[in-house]
Formats: sequence, structure tokens, C-alpha cells
Amino acid sequence: MTTSPGVPEPSAQLLRLAAEVRQAAMALGQSDDNQRRKALIAMANALLSSSEQIVRANRLDLEKARTEGLATALMARLKLDESKLNSAIEGLRQLAQLSDPLGLRQLHRELDQDLVLERITVPLGVLGVIFEARPDAVIQIASLAIRSGNGALLKGGSEASHTNQAIIEALKNGLAETEIDPEAIALLTTRQESLALLRLDGLVDLIIPRGSNELVRFIQDNTRIPVLGHADGICHLYLDAAADLKQALQIAIDSKTQYPAACNAIETLLIHQSIAPSFLELAIPAFRQAGVRLLGDSASRALGVEESASEEDWATEYLDLILSVKVVHDLEGALDHIRRYSSRHTEAIVSNDQETAERFLQAVDSAGVFHNCSTRFADGFRYGFGAEVGISTQTLPPRGPVGLEGLVTYRYRLRGQGHIVADYANGECMFTHRDLPL
Repeated sequence: MTTSPGVPEPSAQLLRLAAEVRQAAMALGQSDDNQRRKALIAMANALLSSSEQIVRANRLDLEKARTEGLATALMARLKLDESKLNSAIEGLRQLAQLSDPLGLRQLHRELDQDLVLERITVPLGVLGVIFEARPDAVIQIASLAIRSGNGALLKGGSEASHTNQAIIEALKNGLAETEIDPEAIALLTTRQESLALLRLDGLVDLIIPRGSNELVRFIQDNTRIPVLGHADGICHLYLDAAADLKQALQIAIDSKTQYPAACNAIETLLIHQSIAPSFLELAIPAFRQAGVRLLGDSASRALGVEESASEEDWATEYLDLILSVKVVHDLEGALDHIRRYSSRHTEAIVSNDQETAERFLQAVDSAGVFHNCSTRFADGFRYGFGAEVGISTQTLPPRGPVGLEGLVTYRYRLRGQGHIVADYANGECMFTHRDLPL
């Protein structure tokens, strides 16, 4: 992958900053579990002490965003009130209690007598994270980076500049009270820096974009650094012939309305033709009451959905109270639609037929495939990861919500007693390849 001529070279200042983060990250990677746990607790305490300033800074960002006409979905992501901040702080504290992801022995094998191979988990190095309108992402990413022994260069959207600055100051103040160098995390403040970040191969080991499809695609196309992320979050809910209607409605409402600006909210509702009349009789007034605008195919429109869905709607991530509705003939019709339009994020089925449900779970190739529950569960915090650095919809791991385990790699360590390959090549010695206890 070659970078675009439109991507600027990093300035001397950015190179110095990245080098400082990398140096701090190298020391962080050598820290022990207890040091990193204490660092996270200190970060949480500092956020709590600075909560008034952070919420006040967020109000400034919200006021500016309203004046500039920021989209409703982005406004919802931008908002960081006291409740949302407290939730993020609690997530940070929970993250501190999770098992250490570093130093885990994944493989322990005797190649021959006194020649022993190990595979041990180690940090990735430095993360470059670019995100839009999500100031709480600063907390999640910085805490995950520290807990996993990684440095982080963070670039938030300009719409959250006051909030991001207040958060990063609090986090650094917390780290300053511990044995972990505060320089392990840094906030980039200009668009020029975020673009130049894409050229920091050798200083940054992984880029994680969190934002619009356009942002993710641009980053993927303009850097040599590995990219972990997803573009669209076009999620589907399929209501099978054997669905319980009351349960189906409850799941559908939650999947769309609990937080419509999230990437794991459904954008399309697929309904088996045999239950479509009775379900839509219940659902149309319920969605209307919840403020959801329904767009339907011809079959669903004949059953009361007022507006027509276009071909473009099936491939649209609304991030709003808008839902496309389609009546399908059977499970295969639902699977065909999902294969064509899914972004491979999260899909769900509601059915009391176990065989049908298992067929759906096996046939759908998305990062998350659910049965009889809301797609909104596709989240690192809800999975028990403490937090997530992002969602990956790629096939190779890590996939889905990326927590601590997705931020480590491994290293092979081989210990011998003067062993040389020539002795094995000429047959003087033989490999035993005997697995030892982990």
C-alpha cells in the first residue's frame, strides 16, 4: 500500500512526539501487572476528580456543534454528561481488575532435550487511534493501551476538542502519580497531524479508526501501517416464522432505539412472510411511539408501513431513528439479503425453532451472530472486556469488539544449551517435539 500524495510528511514536532510515546511504551511494556493496575485506578480517580471540568468542556463542544449544525447521530456520540462519564470511569476500574494479558505462555514445547520453545504474549507497541465525535473513546482507548502495555497516539475530531483535552489532562495527571510514564499517551490536535500519523510506520504499529465509512476507507487506502477497524455498521434482525411476537418486538425496539447512533444498532428488519401481518400490526404503532421512521418494501407497505425503501436504503447505515423493513419468503431469503448488504458487523435472529436458529448462526459470516437477543449486546464492555478499543469486521483476528486480547501479539523464545542446526541436519540429533505443561 502506497500513501497518497495528499498525505503530508510528519513534522519534526510530530516525529519527536511519536518517538517520546514509543520510548515510554517500551518502558511500559516492561512494567508488571500490579504497576499497570495501579495506573488505571489512578487514571479513574483523576477523571472523577476532574469530572466537573470535563462535563463543562463537553458543554462547550456541544454548543459549538449545535451552532455548526452537526448531524444528530454525531451529536449523540459527542455528548458526555455526568452519567456517561461515570459509566466510562466504572469501565476503567473494571478493566483494572481483568487478568493481565501480558506474559501469558501460549505454547511450551521441548524440541529436544534442553532445547525448549515458548510463545509468550507481548504488547503491540504504539497504537495510533483516530476517532470522530466520541470523547469517551479517549478514556476507553487510553486505559486499554496502558493495561495492555501499549503506547497510544490519539486523534479525536475537532468537534470534541475541549472535551478531549480535558480528559487527556486528567489521565496524564493520574499517571503522573504512578510508576507509568504519562508520555505513553498523547493527544494530537490538528487535521495535519492526523494525516501525517498515517506515515509514521516504524513508530506506530497499528492504526485503529473509529468513525465514518469515509474516514475508515481513507485511512485503509493511505497508510502502510496495519489498520484494524470497520467501515459501516449495517446490522440486521431477522424475525423467523417461529418467533415469539412479543419477544421479537421487544428485541427489535431495543436493537433500534436503545442507542440508534451506535454501530451495533439495526438498520434493517427482515420479517418472515407468515408472521409479517400480525407482527407489523403490533410493531408499526410501537415504532411510531418510539419515534422511528419506517421505510418498507412493497410487501411491508401493503401491511401498513407508510414510506418506501429504495435500493440505497438496504445499504445505508442511518445511525438514527430510521429503519428499513423487508418481508422475506423464508430463512434463505433472509440469508441472501444479509450476504448482499451486511457490513459483517452483527446480525441476529429471533426464533423458537432451534434448528433454524443454528442454521442462521452457522451461515451468517459476521463478527457477531446472535439468537433471541438485541444486537446492542455487541460491545466490549457488555462482553466483559472492560472496554473496547474498536470493532473489527475483518475475517482475521481480532474480530468483533477488540479488548485487551486484541492488543497483544506474541514472541517466540527458545532456550538451549549450545544446540546447533547442523546436528539435526546430519541426523546426529533428532527432534522430540514434546509438549510441556503451560
